[in-house]
Amino acid sequence: MPSKLPINRTVGITIGALLLASGILSACTPFGESKLQMVKKAGEILVLTRNSPTTYYQGPVGPAGIEYDLAKAFAKHLGVSLRIEVADRSRDIVPMIANNQADFAAAGLAVTPDRLKIVRFTPPYQQVHEQIVYRAGTVPPKSLAALQGQTLEVVAGSSYVEQLRLLKLRYPGLQWKSVHDAEAEDLLIKVQQKKALFTIADSNIVTLSRQFYPDLKVAFNLNPPENLAWAFPISNDNSLYNAAVKFLDDMRRSGELARLIQRYYGATNNFTPMNIAAYRQKIKTTLPIYEPLFEASGKKYGIDWRLLAAMAYQESFWNPAAVSPTGVRGIMMLTVPTADNLHITDPLSPAGSIDGGAEYIRDMINQLPSHIPEPDRTWMALAAYNVGINHLEDARILTQQQGGNPDKWKDVRKRLPLLAIHAWYSKTKYGYARGYEPVEYVKRIRIYYDMLVKLDRELRAREHNDALHLRAPAM
Repeated sequence: MPSKLPINRTVGITIGALLLASGILSACTPFGESKLQMVKKAGEILVLTRNSPTTYYQGPVGPAGIEYDLAKAFAKHLGVSLRIEVADRSRDIVPMIANNQADFAAAGLAVTPDRLKIVRFTPPYQQVHEQIVYRAGTVPPKSLAALQGQTLEVVAGSSYVEQLRLLKLRYPGLQWKSVHDAEAEDLLIKVQQKKALFTIADSNIVTLSRQFYPDLKVAFNLNPPENLAWAFPISNDNSLYNAAVKFLDDMRRSGELARLIQRYYGATNNFTPMNIAAYRQKIKTTLPIYEPLFEASGKKYGIDWRLLAAMAYQESFWNPAAVSPTGVRGIMMLTVPTADNLHITDPLSPAGSIDGGAEYIRDMINQLPSHIPEPDRTWMALAAYNVGINHLEDARILTQQQGGNPDKWKDVRKRLPLLAIHAWYSKTKYGYARGYEPVEYVKRIRIYYDMLVKLDRELRAREHNDALHLRAPAM
């Protein structure tokens, strides 16, 4: 299980000093209204962010990401709606805030000396390390000295470049390639695919990426912990800034901030190694308990009950009491919004959860274009169940643009992972998605399903032979 990332425990000490230094009574605009009053009067707050798993993205049931959740909670605290603006490139965010192009930025920004010259940051809400990352099988560098003469690939205009420039004064042999039109997640994928030897990424980004790319390894931390914070324009009006400072402090003191960090970075990997022996054993011991429920829901929604059973095993290992840190629950591990939309009052009820999962996968099948044939239709519906129908459609469009068949799962599954790469998801309608996840998800369910079909066929054959034997006349 990935380790929980530390929270800055000194935040509370600095709150009072910051508020006092910035002035409790904020300067007003020429019209007599403070920035905070203007935001409340407008009824919305504009937040600049970036499209990534550690900030903001479209999940299967709507917007998600730790920065999104924090910003949404702040907007709710102010009594206004949240409007999100996504920057094309992460390096554009700080200059955009300095030019007052949004109320503030919530984008996983590290507080650095260069950035402090043009924007002001709240006290940190999280601490991370910049980490040197390599792929398993590569000889790991043990120190910065060992990296001299090697080429690192890093995001152009990032805090990593700023740090490397400082370190080069002590290690003249340090070399790096600044990669434009890429994010840290993209370069981690390049390392995983053996297209780059080393890169630098923040520990929270590495934590999430390793859930799906377990070959990624951390050589060492590049520096002491660095602070992540919200960035505001420099201004004499401190009203909105002070409100954000107090909000983040309240979130920290209440423990809600720690719970949010645990939700996003403390979850167990969904794709632990497959244990077929354990699966076979549970087919004998656990499946018979829930088989009637799978059969009833399958009949109700026109879904093969064995497919529902395979889905449930992938989701929860047939554990009706399963609960994840991200809020999904029950034998089908339905999210809270999905359960609410399906009018499921008790997601931990096996019957309700299975029925909800069956209804949801039927809805995914029905939303797909009617001309997509089976079994491709079902495999795509499973992918949509995992990643969302909109991201699946983005992948189908990419498939068509690249000369593949958007109605064939074997072609679409090759393009889904592109949704995690900036050069590709930046061109799609719905942006970033963990596109490699639905590919693995469908593959595993197909394995579980095929085994159930085979075992079921063998069982029916034995029953048929036994019946023939019973009917055979005695000799």
